[in-house]
Amino acid sequence: MKPSIKSCFCMLLFGALSFSAFAQEQPENDKAPKSIFNKYEAFSPLFMNEHANAFHSATGHPGPKYWQNQANYKIKATLDTLNHSVRGNMTITYINNSPYDLDFLWLQLDQNTFKRDSRGSALYPATDRNGVQTYTNGYKFNKVAIKMGRDTQQANYIVNDTRMQIRLPEALEAKDGEMEISIDYAFDIPKHGKDRMGRVKTKNGWIYTLAQWYPRMAVLDEVEGWNTLPYLGTGEFYLGYGNFDYQITAPANMVVVGSGELQNPKEVLTDYERKQLEKARNSDKTVMIRSKEAMKAGKHANGKNGMLTWHFEMEQSRDIAWAASSAFIWDAARINLPKGEKALAQSVYPVENSGEDGYARSTEYTKNSVEFYSEQLYPYTYPVATNVGAHEGGMEYPGIVFCSYKSKNASLWGVIDHEFGHNWFPMIVGSNERKYAWMDEGFNSFINELSTKAFNNGEYYQEKEMQSLGKTMFNEQLDPLFTVPDVIHNQRNLGIEAYYKPATALMVLRNSVLGEDRFDYAFKNYIKRWAFKHPKPWDFFNTMNNAAGEDLSWFWKGWIMNNWKLDQAVESIDYVNGDPKQGSQITLLNKQKMVMPTTLKITQENNTSETVKLPVEIWMTGPEYVYTYPSTSKIVSVEIDPENEVPDYNPYNNILVKLMDAPTGQTAKKVIESYLEAIGGRKALENVNDISMTMSANVQGANVNIITKKKRPGKYSLEVFVPVMNQTMVQYLVNDDEVTVFSQGQEQEINEEQKEAIKKGAEMFPELNYGNENYTSTLLGMQNSDGKQLYVVETITPDGEVIKEYFDTDSGLKIKQEIQADGTVSTTAFGNYKNVNGIMLPFEQTSDTFGQTLTLKATDAKINSGIKDTEFE
Repeated sequence: MKPSIKSCFCMLLFGALSFSAFAQEQPENDKAPKSIFNKYEAFSPLFMNEHANAFHSATGHPGPKYWQNQANYKIKATLDTLNHSVRGNMTITYINNSPYDLDFLWLQLDQNTFKRDSRGSALYPATDRNGVQTYTNGYKFNKVAIKMGRDTQQANYIVNDTRMQIRLPEALEAKDGEMEISIDYAFDIPKHGKDRMGRVKTKNGWIYTLAQWYPRMAVLDEVEGWNTLPYLGTGEFYLGYGNFDYQITAPANMVVVGSGELQNPKEVLTDYERKQLEKARNSDKTVMIRSKEAMKAGKHANGKNGMLTWHFEMEQSRDIAWAASSAFIWDAARINLPKGEKALAQSVYPVENSGEDGYARSTEYTKNSVEFYSEQLYPYTYPVATNVGAHEGGMEYPGIVFCSYKSKNASLWGVIDHEFGHNWFPMIVGSNERKYAWMDEGFNSFINELSTKAFNNGEYYQEKEMQSLGKTMFNEQLDPLFTVPDVIHNQRNLGIEAYYKPATALMVLRNSVLGEDRFDYAFKNYIKRWAFKHPKPWDFFNTMNNAAGEDLSWFWKGWIMNNWKLDQAVESIDYVNGDPKQGSQITLLNKQKMVMPTTLKITQENNTSETVKLPVEIWMTGPEYVYTYPSTSKIVSVEIDPENEVPDYNPYNNILVKLMDAPTGQTAKKVIESYLEAIGGRKALENVNDISMTMSANVQGANVNIITKKKRPGKYSLEVFVPVMNQTMVQYLVNDDEVTVFSQGQEQEINEEQKEAIKKGAEMFPELNYGNENYTSTLLGMQNSDGKQLYVVETITPDGEVIKEYFDTDSGLKIKQEIQADGTVSTTAFGNYKNVNGIMLPFEQTSDTFGQTLTLKATDAKINSGIKDTEFE
């Protein structure tokens, strides 16, 4: 499931734009210890020993006694478009491979979550993504029967929320015992099925996306027994494997697509459609099966009584889903798999977004995504890969995915690639989504990063500033990754904990700990070992440890089991006997509980630099480590993680630079005054009564506008507007002492410290205040950067905020600033200064936010335009 676009924008924008405000909550404690690192805790050997047994081995393999049950399904269902309902009858053949005689069976009844009295309805408000917006009556059963041996009888069953228990008249025998369950059922289709199924009306007809549409067997395993956690919302699915044979009867003017392969094309497709479909199976280019014109003309095969029955089969799958609509345009192309195997990529979608910036490229995206994962990870195992343009933000099922029909460009690639990535996690590698979201969403988000970099020479790839991820990844308000998803009731936290943090952990493990070769070998082994089986977290840990040949317990503890932080710092640089030619002693400090190998870039005055990789074992000595480097001249700088590969809670202390001395007589006051003069002069700046600026940025392929307005005295507004959503995501309003914050239209509660921090935004040119009594500015020295010499000035504000600014020695303009608060640093670079009514303003600003470089470009700027006071109310 793709994290909602709203939660993505909130993570990328709200957290970044509010950094200076919300970082004030926990000021630095001068009396805090230099480090809280405990080597005995980090490297404790007592971690995974108790989780190895005959079913899940210490090597990471399925154990010699591993087993899993199987359920095969035959289903016939009819779509009633007048009443928006489904009725069906099904037979489950259940095979008990366990060593236990079973007195009862458990089934999942997911449609019951849409009932008014369901547990999910009690847990999630209707406004939540997982809330119930339209109640239904859930499943209605006309028959529940069982067949054991030759006898068929009515089942003795109970229904409790989204679970059904069938109590057997006699035990189902262990090791290959087999029985049948027959169920006749019906349910009404909700409009918004927790963003995983439902229906949406387009201008050419309804689109129905059907998932969780039949009673499904619960999983019985050796770790949990029967897995009976109810379907609440955030926690997705844990399902066994089997074979599916199903038929969908729908109005004849509809196209039906589903998991698996269509068995009766001659009965449901026109001659032209069959011809085009065959052409698509042999084409790397997208072939149109049903055009916009054919859809509007209503061309279709003749049915019986206005209905057609579509027959699909799917083997070795954990689930099936399908979609139907008269509004579908349909196209397809060939998928090239390893060893010369082929499959079919196809897309169905409404006309509303059928252009080249939208679904006209859907099949291309699908084909490329599946081909990449098949080559890099494990061959795609299904005959067809279908993308359905519908109302879901993004939801995955075996061989078929539902994606928002409104998505375009990078957003469309992102959601298609993410949902098809799920065919590896958890469709092939069948982990328990309801308990361990990070094992499918996180692993999938990780492989998405690789595929996006590879797709079309990186058409949509954005390099991440990994170091700056630390202030988000290691936020104390987050839950550990080892948290049941339904316990996380914050979409922003869920996005980080289930998706981005585990994906980041794997990227760090691949790039900075194991290296690509060892990581890829171990990761592929994990997939191969657990394909179509049910791994637990320790199976993954043990496989990676064994196949890579590394005890990674310290890594799993820090990233997965606990919400530890990483903060490595360069403390000092000293010379042996005061002589750099005898060597340099570089003191490193591990300030927080997490450990990592440490990479240093050491630059000397003689214009030589060297990268040194230190293993994680250096921290077995304790929180402080002194590295002796064979220098030949003075050290200019020492930098931790020069390639920006590892998130760090405070990147500010990752580099120690020996600054050059500033010219004699130069002072911080003179540098600041030169800057003020360069942008217009102190008098002109003091005469600015109001200023407005509109800047744009691209976030996940979508344009975002950030509008700021300031007016003297004490008035300020900031608005983050997303045109594609036609919604203001974040808004600040400051009117003298009154401060209001909105997120997605909802007013947010903020404390007095946060209000005071936000009010700082009303300052038009804060450098005008630097000469005041309560400010302390110090000229630290000079630094070379990108061929320019920069003055480095550090200013401490009255409330203790530390601002380090870099000014061009020639132009006087500010090039960069770093604001340090709460042990973290926010960096912004300034460029492309332009004259606006006599004042020089930077029309380009680049900042680090949530691990990405966010570049804002001004599209409009005005000074003294007469902004009305009402705009701040």
